[in-house]
Amino acid sequence: MNVAVLLSGGLDSTTALHCAAAEHRITCALAFRYGSNHTERELACARWQAEHLGVPYMELDMSATASHLSSALLSGAEAIPTGDYAPENLKQTVVPFRNGIFLAIAAGIAESKGAEGIVIAAHSGDHAIYPDCREEFMAAMGEAIRLGTYARLQILRPFIRASKGDIVREGLRLGVDYAHTYSCYRGGERHCGLCATCRERKAAFAAAGAPDPTPYEH
Repeated sequence: MNVAVLLSGGLDSTTALHCAAAEHRITCALAFRYGSNHTERELACARWQAEHLGVPYMELDMSATASHLSSALLSGAEAIPTGDYAPENLKQTVVPFRNGIFLAIAAGIAESKGAEGIVIAAHSGDHAIYPDCREEFMAAMGEAIRLGTYARLQILRPFIRASKGDIVREGLRLGVDYAHTYSCYRGGERHCGLCATCRERKAAFAAAGAPDPTPYEH
């Protein structure tokens, strides 16, 4: 199948990119510049991964749209809470309807590029606090995209029943270089090690029983 892949440069989407390369023909890897604290470091990893696999890479500037959205993820590193994935921490980092916006744009580009599917790295550990990560949203969005495209595009979610540890294990099997991925919501040169995404990243490598190549400040 010809597919487009949503690629952030983080752990999950990078693994999804490698899985797609092993199973499908990738027409394009789509990365979005939307003004998050970690955009530059994340996109540098996305570019590296796409080039490493010889995959066409497209970077879309959504910063003008994002300037009208409210989220700690768009407000500077000092706005990012530290601590585990507790609801009070998570809700501050929600970017309203982000996956809906990205998937809608991806559908138009994917169909234009001759794709039959869009790969997104949603997984079983995506948290209920994020409305556009829930399976009921993905199923509804998938049906809307299928009905709204001549290609009857599918949304492919290869990790929907997988944990983040499962994703790391699969990535290591495929030879993913996780040193060239970025997760930290604070966006520093090194992962802070304190924010919820850093803690989740550490836990994923621990669950996979694999060494974590990430340099952390804490």
